[in-house]
Amino acid sequence: MSDHDKRSFSPKRRDFLKAAGSAGAGLVLAGPATQRAAAQDAAAAQLDRNKAVALRFKKAQGTKEMPQVEKEVLAPNYKRLRGGMLHLANNARDQGHPSTGPYLRGAFPDRVDVVEQVIAEGDKVGLLFRLTGTHSGNLFGIAPTGKKVDVYEIAILKLSQEKIVEGWFMADEAGLLKQLGAKLPPRKDDKVIAPEIADVGEDGDVVLKRLMEKPPATQADRNRIVVARSKSSTPAKGDRAADFKQRRPGFQNMRVYGDANGVGHERLVGALPDRRDTIHDLIAEGDKVWMQFQVRGTQTARLYGLAPTGRRISVPEVGVATFAGGKWQEGWYFADELGALLQLGVPNLLVS
Repeated sequence: MSDHDKRSFSPKRRDFLKAAGSAGAGLVLAGPATQRAAAQDAAAAQLDRNKAVALRFKKAQGTKEMPQVEKEVLAPNYKRLRGGMLHLANNARDQGHPSTGPYLRGAFPDRVDVVEQVIAEGDKVGLLFRLTGTHSGNLFGIAPTGKKVDVYEIAILKLSQEKIVEGWFMADEAGLLKQLGAKLPPRKDDKVIAPEIADVGEDGDVVLKRLMEKPPATQADRNRIVVARSKSSTPAKGDRAADFKQRRPGFQNMRVYGDANGVGHERLVGALPDRRDTIHDLIAEGDKVWMQFQVRGTQTARLYGLAPTGRRISVPEVGVATFAGGKWQEGWYFADELGALLQLGVPNLLVS
């Protein structure tokens, strides 16, 4: 350093450089935390965009904008893994029934879907909604009844680059038939098309072990562990709040039927003593956790008046868990009841 440089390197300049160096060091130290916060903000923004895409898809159905919206939100390789009215559609196939129209608008011209809940995590978006409308057209072989319906349907969508690549839907088909007072229309070949017995999903213990391999970083992570543990071999009663409420049982229509016919005590839990559910997926956001799982077991005891059949069932169910103060406060479940009834050979059990 020259004499000139030494003279010009004043105490004030030294203090400034020292302060600047300290600030720079602080920024370096704060770097990882700042990066994490930025990453979290970006992830949250992406979830919001995914939700917007899913809602746009849902709200455009039945409108004149629907064809254009579908072009914009559905990926070219979009796959519908499961239709909402899967069993009614399967049993009506090749029977010559009039078309139900796009999104059932032929059967329910005034259809309005009421979205009750939206959840998103990673590349998944879940929509819980109610299908409402008046049965004014042919519905998979069921002649118009003029009755109003209000049934739940659930959708789990997978997105990539803000396009929907997969869609999985499940509607309350058993509840729909009950509200219409209609039986499953008989086929010309007298067959009843039941879903295959599928050994799918992961054992709850396997899922729980994987989740426990690293400490939960967020409350959502802890909530996910609690819900997974409910399907393990070691469920913990302490996970649930003292005033826990089950808002809806998965097999709601069967429960109502059983209570009305004096056999409400013959529940699924006793009818399937070998029941062991497996987990498909867990979606956690905020105070909610959605669990998509498979109900599996053999009916060896009475089920709401139905004598033991020795038949196996394997049907999907979705559970919605709500947390408060770190405790599981509420549970809401929705199962494929018509699929189970078809597998048991009594599709019209609930309809007199």
